[in-house]
Amino acid sequence: MAESKVRVLVGTRKGTYIVESTKARKTWKVGAVSNPGREIYHVVSDPRHPGHLYAAVNSGFWGPILYRSPNWGRSWEEVTTPLTEPSKDRKPMFNDADPTAPVPRPVQNLWHVEPGHASEPNTLFIGVDPHFLFRSDDLAKTWEPVKAINEHPGRKDWGPGAGGACLHTIIVDPRTPKRMHIGLSAVGTFRSDDAGEHWHPTNAKVECPFLPNPYPETGQCVHHVALDPDDPDVAYRQDHGGMYVHHHGMDGDWERIGKVKGGPKDDFGFAVATAASRPGRAYFVPLTGEARTTPNGGLQVWEWNDPAHKWRTLMSPRTFAGDYGVHREGLACDRLDPAGIYVGTTTGQLVLSPDAGRSWRQVPFQFPGIHSVSVA
Repeated sequence: MAESKVRVLVGTRKGTYIVESTKARKTWKVGAVSNPGREIYHVVSDPRHPGHLYAAVNSGFWGPILYRSPNWGRSWEEVTTPLTEPSKDRKPMFNDADPTAPVPRPVQNLWHVEPGHASEPNTLFIGVDPHFLFRSDDLAKTWEPVKAINEHPGRKDWGPGAGGACLHTIIVDPRTPKRMHIGLSAVGTFRSDDAGEHWHPTNAKVECPFLPNPYPETGQCVHHVALDPDDPDVAYRQDHGGMYVHHHGMDGDWERIGKVKGGPKDDFGFAVATAASRPGRAYFVPLTGEARTTPNGGLQVWEWNDPAHKWRTLMSPRTFAGDYGVHREGLACDRLDPAGIYVGTTTGQLVLSPDAGRSWRQVPFQFPGIHSVSVA
């Protein structure tokens, strides 16, 4: 029997790349680019339908378009992209001059595509700018807005982050399809326990150093969230205001771990990831808060050991010296043992460890600036 492949799905400023290896992860083959010249904010596989990939494609000429591949990226097809229009039975939002006038609110960018729960094989979610969430129950033939978040009463106070009004994180609890978490910049995280019918903010004790009230209910610029693979009630969060952990399903106070002794000097960053074979651990790439580049003269990946409540760095900055940026989707782990850890940089390097951080190498290919990395 042929050895199974590991596929790293790379979304860049200039197209989608599929990078393949065997389970040994020693040598890598970079496939041909798809959607060349377009911004790919996220590429993800659908484990419920092996071979199916989705790409969130954004173009200054053609606008946002959702693409699907049925064959591991050998070919791609355009599928339905959600558009938003005001309801006929209520006053539309976003028009201060005339609140009764119908004002369509177009999708600016596609940020994140999330396959639904394993028990719902035809369900997909997509998060977009401007702070909207959509659900499809027919594999992207049609989309419905998740009204409870799209028409949230607090929406009038929501502001964009530096990257826009993006809904960039969608997590479906693996135990039940009814519990979901989302992250929006610069708004914070929300949780639903009834499949999106109701949402409540989950940002307690997450600092907003840029606001007069440093601990508001919403207003946090969350960058990314990842659940622990062994206990989905444990969540790890990379925020503008630091690195955090939560042990109770994001209800109640978050604990700031970025300031624990022995950790990174600056706990600003964008990316966080967890690995199936490393429960109780989370991986972060710290950046300097002002320049948004790696500190100490080189790339570093840090591991948080939650049971031991301590940090360790997995590489010396001398391993990959230079100034690197890493976006919120630029860090991922595979499901193998030992875990593979993959980092995509804004200057186009794909760096990986096939052994949970003991050794590191770079795929010998110069990509365009990388927005997202995920593993199939």
